[in-house]
Amino acid sequence: MTASLPMYDRAETAAANDRLWAGIRDRLRQAGIDAPEALNRDLPEMMPHWLSPDLVFSQTCGFPYRAKLHHHVTLVGTPDYGLEGCPPGHYRSVFVARRDDPREGLQAFDGARFAYNEGLSQSGWAAAQVHAEGLGISLPASLCSGGHRLSAHAVLEGAADLAALDAVTWRMLSRWEPEMAGLRVIALTEPTPGLPFITAGGRSVDVVFAAAEAAIEALSPEDRDLLGLRGLVRIAPETYLAVPNPMAVAPEPPTD
Repeated sequence: MTASLPMYDRAETAAANDRLWAGIRDRLRQAGIDAPEALNRDLPEMMPHWLSPDLVFSQTCGFPYRAKLHHHVTLVGTPDYGLEGCPPGHYRSVFVARRDDPREGLQAFDGARFAYNEGLSQSGWAAAQVHAEGLGISLPASLCSGGHRLSAHAVLEGAADLAALDAVTWRMLSRWEPEMAGLRVIALTEPTPGLPFITAGGRSVDVVFAAAEAAIEALSPEDRDLLGLRGLVRIAPETYLAVPNPMAVAPEPPTD
């Protein structure tokens, strides 16, 4: 059995994520579901983990869910991070540029060097490209960074002019990394359903949802604040599948 909470796991949130998992794990065990003692943080690739029949619990992204996972996993529910301007359980992309870049507004960045975390990311690639297509501009895939934080640093360091970041990640970066003051937000995408919790196909969604919901409710105010969690909501799989895909396809990163 395996479990992970990979999306917003960093030094400042790791202990809170461990306590969240402990709450979910214990409730699953009480319901008769075998659950691993600890989160798996040693995962070179996420897709094999998400597709494993031994997956008890994880968090994925909307784009990989609709592109590759929805036929194979069970969507449990969507955590609500209380983002301003977003319905419960929704999030958006934040376009960031260097504070000293004189360009104003996203349209001024037509053709600019664009850093993205990976080509199967909703917030880092898909939502950004759909938004750009709606404006009639191009954000060419200039740098595949491997992570939202790395995309932000690529812009800070001048390796790219623009990046699209998950709004929850941006909130964490702004809170804990002072150098992010060197970036400014120039645009926001429309909200889309947030990063859902999933379990292996065939597992009881109601049991896993109840365990996760109760564990979130039982978190201390301090842990809720660290994770930014407000609760757990139900968003239908069909709602995720209806989110538009971009016309642009990100190139595969080079391999050694």
